[in-house]
Amino acid sequence: MTVRAAGQPRARRTALVPRQPAPATACAPGKPWPLGATLRPDGVNFAVFASAAAKVEVCLFDATGSREERRVALPGRTDDIWHGFVPGLAAGTRYGLRVHGPYEPGNGWRCNPHKLLLDPYARALDRPLRGASWQYAYPLGQEQRDLLMDTTDNAAQAAKCLVVDPRFDWEGDRGPDIPMEHSVIYEVHVRGFTRRMPGVPEPLRGTFLGLASEPALAHLRNLGVTAVQLLPVQAFNDERRLVDLGLANYWGYNTAAFFAPEPRYLAAGDPNEFRQMVKTLHAHGLEVILDVVYNHSCEGNHLGPTLSFKGIDNPAYYRLTEDQRHYLDFTGTGNTLDTSHPAMLRLVMDSLRHWVEEMHVDGFRFDLAPALARNGHGGFDPRGPFLSAMAQDPVLRRVKLIAEPWDLGDHGYQVGGFPAGWSEWNGPYRDRVRDYWRGVEGSLGDLAAALCGSADLYGPSRRSPRASVNLVTVHDGFTLQDLVSYNDKHNEANGEGNRDGESHNRSWNCGVEGPTDDPAILAFRERQKRNFLTTLFCSRGVPLLLGGDEMGRTQGGNNNAYCQDNATSWFDWSPARRGDPLLPFTQSLVRLRRELPVLRHDAWLTGTPDADGRRDITWYSVWGLEMTAEEWTNPAVRCVAAVLDARFVPAAAAGQGRRSVLLVFNATGEDATFTLPVAAGHPGEWLLRIATDQGSIEEPRSPGYAPGARLRLPPHSMALLTQQPQE
Repeated sequence: MTVRAAGQPRARRTALVPRQPAPATACAPGKPWPLGATLRPDGVNFAVFASAAAKVEVCLFDATGSREERRVALPGRTDDIWHGFVPGLAAGTRYGLRVHGPYEPGNGWRCNPHKLLLDPYARALDRPLRGASWQYAYPLGQEQRDLLMDTTDNAAQAAKCLVVDPRFDWEGDRGPDIPMEHSVIYEVHVRGFTRRMPGVPEPLRGTFLGLASEPALAHLRNLGVTAVQLLPVQAFNDERRLVDLGLANYWGYNTAAFFAPEPRYLAAGDPNEFRQMVKTLHAHGLEVILDVVYNHSCEGNHLGPTLSFKGIDNPAYYRLTEDQRHYLDFTGTGNTLDTSHPAMLRLVMDSLRHWVEEMHVDGFRFDLAPALARNGHGGFDPRGPFLSAMAQDPVLRRVKLIAEPWDLGDHGYQVGGFPAGWSEWNGPYRDRVRDYWRGVEGSLGDLAAALCGSADLYGPSRRSPRASVNLVTVHDGFTLQDLVSYNDKHNEANGEGNRDGESHNRSWNCGVEGPTDDPAILAFRERQKRNFLTTLFCSRGVPLLLGGDEMGRTQGGNNNAYCQDNATSWFDWSPARRGDPLLPFTQSLVRLRRELPVLRHDAWLTGTPDADGRRDITWYSVWGLEMTAEEWTNPAVRCVAAVLDARFVPAAAAGQGRRSVLLVFNATGEDATFTLPVAAGHPGEWLLRIATDQGSIEEPRSPGYAPGARLRLPPHSMALLTQQPQE
C-alpha cells in the first residue's frame, strides 16, 4: 500500500500488473568487509551499509536483467553493515538492493523497498542510466509529492549491478610516473574524441578501446602530451529533463556509481575494457587522470530520483538542511554529498583506492573540490576529514591530486587554499592571460605573475609552481577557437533560452561575432590562438590543453555544451581540421617545452638578484632597459620582454638543454620594435624559435639577433628566442 505522511492527500496509484515477489533464499551470514559484492571461489559475499534499515535484500536477476529470480535477505548485521554470503553465484550475476526502513522525508529518511537500488560499491552496471519516471520513489504529479511513498515496483526497468571477477592480466603494467612539473595534460572526452575519428573501427568509436586504438594513440603521441585527463567515466545518469528534450548529460557530471565504468563507453560491455585502455596508454608513456565527481550525486534535490544513496541511508550520505527534508546545495546540482560522515568518507576513499589499485589510474581531478573539504559545520577546512584522510593515505598520496578549487557555497573560492601535495586548476591564470591578450589596460603585472607560476597564490602555502595547473580553456566554457570568435555565448541548443553558462568570458571576437570570410580577421584570430598557446607553454606550472584546441575545434559559441552528445561536442577529424596549421604549431610548443627545462623548472621566478647579481628572470621595456616601477603601473603599457636565465636550473635537471629564453610580448594594436636587452651573462646571439605572427621555426635561422639588435613585433603577437647552451 502507499504510505502517506499525516495530513497529506492520498496519492493516485498508477495502474500496474500485480507482480509476485521473487522467492526468498536463505544464506550464510558472511562477512561485513569488504563492502559491496565480493566474488569468492564458491559464491559471493554481499555487504551494505544501511544504519536505519529493518531489512536489506539482495535481488538476483536473470541474464537479461528483466526478471527477478529470487531475493536474499542479508542475515548478518555488524554495527550498521548488513552482510551475507550466497553460494553458487558467479561473475556476471545481476543484482540490486531493496532496503526496508522508514520512509519519513520530514525526518530525513527515504527508504522504499519497492524501488530497486544500486549497490554504492557496484563494480559494474549492466546498462546505461537514462532518466525516466521509474527512477522516482514518490508519485509524480502530486502536491507535496515527495512526502508520499510510491509502491510501483521498478525492478524490470532499473539498471542492475554486476558481480565482477577482479582478476586481470596486467602483464607487469606500471604507470609512467612522470613528475608533475614535467607533465603536459590533455583534457579529453572519451566518447567525443573518437566518435568520428578515421581509422578507428566503428564498434570502438566513442569507447575506452577507441581511445586506446592506434589512430587515437598516434594523435596523442605526435602531440607530445604526457597525460590524458578524462571527463567523468564513472557510471552516470542522464537527467529526465534532458531526456525529455532529446538531450543527454554528455559530460557525465552526474555520477550514479562511483566504482563502475560508464557502460556506454564499453564496446562489448566488459568492464575490463577500461583496464585494457589504461594498460595500453601506459605502454605508450601516457598517464591517465580521472575527473571525479564526489561532491554530489545524480539523485538531485528532494524532488530528484532515488537510485541508490537516498533509499539506503539518506542522512548518512547527504548534507541535509535543518528541516531534514531538503538538501544543502554547495554544488548547484540539488545536493551535496557529506564527506564529513564516516560512511560517505569511507566510500570516497575506498572508491579512489579502487581506481588506483584495481584500475591503475595515475591521478584525479576533483570536481568542485571545496564541497568535499567542508567539515561537519559546512565550512571549508584544510584539516577537515577529507583532506586529512587524503594526506595520510599511503596509496593516494603518491598519485596526482588536482583540485577544482571552487564550489557555490560560502567561502567556496579556495584557489591557493589546498594543502601541500595538491595541485589546483588556476582560474586566475586563465583570467589574467585572457585579459592581457584582449588588451585590457593594467593587465601587464597580472600576466607577469601568471608567467612566473602564480607565486602570489601558491607561495603562501609553501608550495611550488607545480601546484598551478595553468589553463586558458577547458571543457567548461569556450573552446580556444570560440574564445577568439565570440564575445557572447550562444547556448540556445541547450533548451534553456541561452540563460545557462557563464556570461562573462573575457573573450574577444576580433571584430566579427562568429564565422567570417574576412581574411584579416581570420589571420588575427589565428595569431591570437598562437599567443594563448605560446603563453601557456612558456609559463611556470603545469600546462593543461583542452582536447581539440590544437586543431581549432569549435562548439559554435556554445560555452556550456554539457548536454550536446553530437557534432557540437565531438571532435572534427575532417581533412581541413587535421590539416590545421595550429596542430604542428602546438606540437612544436610541446617539444620546445620539453627541450627547455627553464620553462618547466619547479621553482618560482622571482627576479631577485643572487650573490653574483644574477636574476632568474629580468624584465625589459621595448627600449631594452629594465622595467621601471612607473612602467609596471602604467595601465597603457602592454609591451614587455623577459629573459629567463637557464643558469638557475640545476645541471642535473637541465641535461643538454641549458638554454636561456627571451620572451617578447606585444598586446597593443600597433607594431612594436624591441631593442633586445644586453643582459649580463647573455652575450651570445638570440635565435628566433617562435613568432606568433608566423608560427614555429623548427630550424632556427642563424645568424640570429645580437644583444642590442632590433626585433619588430606586429600587433597582438609574441616571440620566443633561445641562446646556445650555457656552461
